[in-house]
Amino acid sequence: MTTKRDFLSFADLSRADYLHLIDHSIRLKDQTRAGVCPQPLFGKSAALIFHKPSLRTRISFEVGVRQLGGTGFFITDKEIELGKRETIADVARVISRYVDLVVIRTFKQSDIVELAQWSDAPVINALTDLLHPCQVFCDLMTIKEKLGTVEGLKITYLGDGNNMTRSWIEAARLLDIDLWVGTRPETDPGKEFIADVMKGGKGKVTVTSDPIAAVKNADVVYTDVWASMGEKDKADERASLLVPYQINAGLMSHAKKECLIMHCLPAERGREITDEMMEHKNSVVFDEAENRLHGQKSIMMWCMGAI
Repeated sequence: MTTKRDFLSFADLSRADYLHLIDHSIRLKDQTRAGVCPQPLFGKSAALIFHKPSLRTRISFEVGVRQLGGTGFFITDKEIELGKRETIADVARVISRYVDLVVIRTFKQSDIVELAQWSDAPVINALTDLLHPCQVFCDLMTIKEKLGTVEGLKITYLGDGNNMTRSWIEAARLLDIDLWVGTRPETDPGKEFIADVMKGGKGKVTVTSDPIAAVKNADVVYTDVWASMGEKDKADERASLLVPYQINAGLMSHAKKECLIMHCLPAERGREITDEMMEHKNSVVFDEAENRLHGQKSIMMWCMGAI
């Protein structure tokens, strides 16, 4: 009997797994564009549970399941209120008797961990308040496409220390990444989190309040909205703190000339990033969005034992 594979955080795969999956994603993208995408999910079904609004994540998973030959079912929080209408354990044991794969976008990381514990079907974390591993994996795919490697690079994350920041920290632990986080002490991703994650890590994480030091000689500069879903009431407060970390022409002049500009979207143009930088020749923002489709197909194939 094979061991069930879940993708809940970067800790679920090894460095070798990630390097292999990134290359696989690029090949899969080429195959899909050529009209020969493999279909290992033929005759199989996936439950797509979304407790939060979504554009890229929902569409890319729905299309990805279909391109891999499977059928996806979109399920809202009205149908499955984890731990309220019935226990998470009961939901997991029922739904995994109907479907072959569970993709879930919700609030608590602990809910996803419990769901995976009780589910016989593989579970993929499509975003929680703590982590967003699918996004960062697909971003690594984009970096490999553009720069030819994902290791030995200085990658700078600017702004709020949110789920994106924490997934980048997890990625830095496994891969040889020199990750710099430019943020204020009030918005850092958590010293205890960093210390716990980076134990025995391969890469390096530096948190600084100096935005120029953060971007100096960077290969990649990355940002996200300053107030995530569920925190929009804090948008003005965060903006007053994080203005120095806006991706703009002045700040980017300290990075490498060919530095990639990245944003996981949706963007609040004029806040964390200017229009000029969104549309800059070094911006790969929309390549990132496209690669959500192909990177997540590789993750699904890995979870299903097809890789």
